[in-house]
Amino acid sequence: MRIGILGSGLMGSTLGTIFAKAGHEVVFSYSRSQRKLKRVAREAQGHARAGTPREAALNADALLLAVHWSQVDDVLKQAGDLAGKAIVSCSLPMNADDTKLVIGHTSSGAEALAKKVRKAGVVSAFSSVPSEVLFDVFDAKRRTRRRPSLVYCGDDQDAKDVAARLIRDVGFEPVDAGPLRIARYLEPFSLAMAQLAYEGDEGPEIAYRFERFGN
Repeated sequence: MRIGILGSGLMGSTLGTIFAKAGHEVVFSYSRSQRKLKRVAREAQGHARAGTPREAALNADALLLAVHWSQVDDVLKQAGDLAGKAIVSCSLPMNADDTKLVIGHTSSGAEALAKKVRKAGVVSAFSSVPSEVLFDVFDAKRRTRRRPSLVYCGDDQDAKDVAARLIRDVGFEPVDAGPLRIARYLEPFSLAMAQLAYEGDEGPEIAYRFERFGN
């Protein structure tokens, strides 16, 4: 697939690099430093390059939104028309100092995003694992059948199918949690995972796995 990365910070650059290693065409965009974008694209190898948000969105089969909540409107404006695009978002609706969610209970960041891009298919995914574990999961996927889980949700089935493929490409087992409104629960769960990753004593290389018991 052709994948545009809107936000090439730690999460965006890591996922984009993995997508490139998995064989996708990737355009990294939206960084404070054009030099950094070019370096990330070069180190990703494969079919990866640096570009503007508009270039990342042009002809893309999927877009990864990985910016701070305060930057969402700006990057969407720069990206241009996103009608018909599958947008996989890991951007949590955090306040300026990242201490709390600014949207919750009766809505979610993913639902707010969907209202901004009404003609695109929005899926909430990847926010529930720290970026530091992603390369480990990708490297382990050929060695184990017991993959860690990754929850996602959305209203557009085609966009969800795209997200599920990307989740598998990274090395997770996708868990469809239902419609986009389930992001109201997924986003706080992401903060619980962040607490375990960054406030615990064992480091941020952490993932989770769901198992079903019974018939």
